[in-house]
Amino acid sequence: MTIGIIGAGISGLTLAYELQQRGIDYHLWEASSEPGGYIRSRHETLDNRASYLYELGPNSLLGDADLVAWLDKLGLRDEIIFSRPVSKARYIFRDGKYRQLPAGPPSLLFGSFFSWKTKLAIFRERNNKTISPPGETLAQFFRRRFSDEIVEYALGPFVGGIYAGDPEQLLVSETFPVLLQYEQEYGSVLKGLIKNQSTTGRRQSFSFKEGMQTLPNALASKLTGLSLNDAVQQIRHDSDGWHVDSATGTQTVDQLVVAVGTDAAARLVEPHYAELTQALRQVTYPPMTAVHSVYKRVDVGHPLNGFGGLNPNIEGRFAAGHIWSSSIFEGRCPDDEVLFTTFVGGQTNPDNARQPDEIIFRNVHKELAESFSIKAAQPIRKNMYRWERAIPQYDTAIRALKDPVERAQIDNLFVCANWYGGVSLSDCLNKARKLARELVSKPLVNNF
Repeated sequence: MTIGIIGAGISGLTLAYELQQRGIDYHLWEASSEPGGYIRSRHETLDNRASYLYELGPNSLLGDADLVAWLDKLGLRDEIIFSRPVSKARYIFRDGKYRQLPAGPPSLLFGSFFSWKTKLAIFRERNNKTISPPGETLAQFFRRRFSDEIVEYALGPFVGGIYAGDPEQLLVSETFPVLLQYEQEYGSVLKGLIKNQSTTGRRQSFSFKEGMQTLPNALASKLTGLSLNDAVQQIRHDSDGWHVDSATGTQTVDQLVVAVGTDAAARLVEPHYAELTQALRQVTYPPMTAVHSVYKRVDVGHPLNGFGGLNPNIEGRFAAGHIWSSSIFEGRCPDDEVLFTTFVGGQTNPDNARQPDEIIFRNVHKELAESFSIKAAQPIRKNMYRWERAIPQYDTAIRALKDPVERAQIDNLFVCANWYGGVSLSDCLNKARKLARELVSKPLVNNF
């Protein structure tokens, strides 16, 4: 049996690695010259030996002991760096400054971040007997169980900063189905969280000494069936299996896995699956621009004692949020400097991500200077990277993919990508490892 994989992002790489570990014949095609997809780390070293590490995509990975053990087998244990304890503090922009988001019951009850009306709504949530209707969005779910304030100043900035999304559009069933499970099983989200604290593995945020791209590079270095600079032009299906035509020739495989974005996937499957093609073309990816700004530490008045600050859409800020990269991980810039990673754009403010470079740099510096008491006229280093298609949105369009994707499996065509079954890095790793097990044990049937 031979398995073909199209796309060497983290999903495709992990799937290929897991198949290779099981002794399964496979081939992995990648159109670009480097693996990793959205995971990209860039290093900059100046003549005076000052070194900087910029993450263009994901800045960290959230994982449990099982994931760390898997990375250990991959040979990466010594490369892992866990986030500093100070990064547990999260900040939200409100009333003209960044305020720490309550991290537990004491700060929630006695702090001033949320109003007493919202505190009372949180307390009463345990007795909220309402049930989520079909197609409920995240915003609707949290308003129903909590309050508008929770949506505007907690859920909204989190979804916008992490997933580039709009809680008014993202479906709770597709983004956080565990919330629906808690509602159904315990009659309360809070009860569900409390009851499952001891059973869910403790997850930690971490990266690698040389940046997040260490992970895809390590996977790629171990693969014997990876072809870079080898774009797949078309796929054909007959009684012999799937024929994959690429820049280097044609190869026939028994099972084929699509691990690319929805635009490329739609182009490949269009001759075979009209409904799947139409559903793929409805998925939206908002633009996002990552901006890196470096300042001398003495010029920054704010202590930066946290993970970063997110901006609620209701506050009308230019950026979605600012990660305090040098506070979270060591080795991101010289010790006497600080590095901010700012994300501009997303589903609620897509036009901001498409502004000219000078406007984005100017607006980001202005926000940083005002919010963090920066007295420098400009950052000493700055960098920018644009993602025209950043993160797939788990809205009604995503749900429309389920049936056609499942029907394609009858023809031994499978999906392993961030637009299906979970968008986070940990989701992608887990899905790829699970699919590898399923493909190995799945009886091979050709339904042509």
